[in-house]
Amino acid sequence: MGTEIAMMTANALLAAYRSAELSPVEVTEAVLERIETANPALNAFNLIDAEGALTAARESEERWRLGAPRGRLDGCPASVKDILLTQGWPTLRGSKATDPAQDWSEDAPAVARLREHGAVILGKTTTPEFGWKGVTDSPVTGITRNPWNPDKTPGGSSGGAAAALAAGMGPLALGTDGGGSIRIPAAFTGTYGIKPSFGRVPAYPLSPFGTVSHVGPMTRSVDDAALLLSVLAEPDPRDAYSLPYDATDYMNGLNDGIEGLKVAYAPSLGGHAVDAEVAALVAKAAWSFAELGAEVELAEPDFSGADAVFRCLWYAGAANLMRRFDATAQAQMDPGFREIAEEGARYSLLDYLEAVARREAFIVAANRFHGDYDLLLTPALPLPAFEAGLEVPADSGMTRWPDWTPFSYPFNLTQQPAAALPCGLTTQGLPVALQIVGPRYADALVLRASRAFEAAHPWRFPDLGQTLTA
Repeated sequence: MGTEIAMMTANALLAAYRSAELSPVEVTEAVLERIETANPALNAFNLIDAEGALTAARESEERWRLGAPRGRLDGCPASVKDILLTQGWPTLRGSKATDPAQDWSEDAPAVARLREHGAVILGKTTTPEFGWKGVTDSPVTGITRNPWNPDKTPGGSSGGAAAALAAGMGPLALGTDGGGSIRIPAAFTGTYGIKPSFGRVPAYPLSPFGTVSHVGPMTRSVDDAALLLSVLAEPDPRDAYSLPYDATDYMNGLNDGIEGLKVAYAPSLGGHAVDAEVAALVAKAAWSFAELGAEVELAEPDFSGADAVFRCLWYAGAANLMRRFDATAQAQMDPGFREIAEEGARYSLLDYLEAVARREAFIVAANRFHGDYDLLLTPALPLPAFEAGLEVPADSGMTRWPDWTPFSYPFNLTQQPAAALPCGLTTQGLPVALQIVGPRYADALVLRASRAFEAAHPWRFPDLGQTLTA
């Protein structure tokens, strides 16, 4: 029964609380038991506050007993990526260069919203150093592993969050996405993640990588993501770039379907190579949108040169971040992070401004493209999960993580909402994901399309009894 409770969605838990079939204490105990069982093998959490979680669960239980739950998430277990400030806990960002002995009295906006809505915060999930790459290992926490096969990576940089979700270590997780860091691990672990439109979820402090970075929900179901985004999108004055708050409840209209929508499918998004099994599963998923009532055709925006633009912005951000640390601290950092920071330092101001201008052109191209198409479908990733502990697949000829993420970072440049959702398993039993991209600010439409696909093609989760003992 404990395993069944641990795998329940947040919406199902809330219904069980309302009917008094379950209590937040029972649920939190089941999730903590799951963490105790699975985390040693997966390394998804780098900080677990069992005592604090149980205290919060008991307080939630009393509120439910009195018929006065707090907010929309009361009693739902949630995790926080160790990039986001969390009151009372150090936010190390996967780096030995972060001094844990400092003031940790402030919550990031997304964390503050969790508390205000009564969530039971379990702990912090692992990230590569400063969230710099698309896999999850760091000098502080070591290697995080995939619940489908612990020899494989869960992706990154929100890899700990995704591994925790897939393994039943909480139904809700906070992630960040600067070049795919929500969608990459969602794709590799068979979970759901949406990068909202830029500014939809307030952020503070702002990412050192600038305005390519987003905060968003990671879950095991689309309706949980809609619920969580409704909470996270509430306003916060600390974000200089946040969108005006519009009080949207993303649960409304979630099941309205996609009949009549015009949908573009881009199987390679400019000629990128895709693993044959991945391509076949994504194609089947994309064309199935026609069975759901949409008009689907092959089409794609022109993002030629997006890789160079993204690298300039990302690597320059790393270089600027590196300036905060002395030589002793830098020597403790991930060698790969030091390398991209060194490359970023070689860009001139004019190089950077040219990248900004080219980025703006991509935004305009995407805006025009969505004048003709309601949605764009692509593979979330061109390959299934590869060996844990590597930045790029072995013997691939690739040098850096953007080489194998050509479907994710363009939509950080364009600031569009984009979601990754499971669409099948390879013959080796590894998840494959479809990406659904909408026009800027059409977050509700992306969620609605995700829900339509999920309802027609329900997904499953790994059998940990098998994978963790193999």
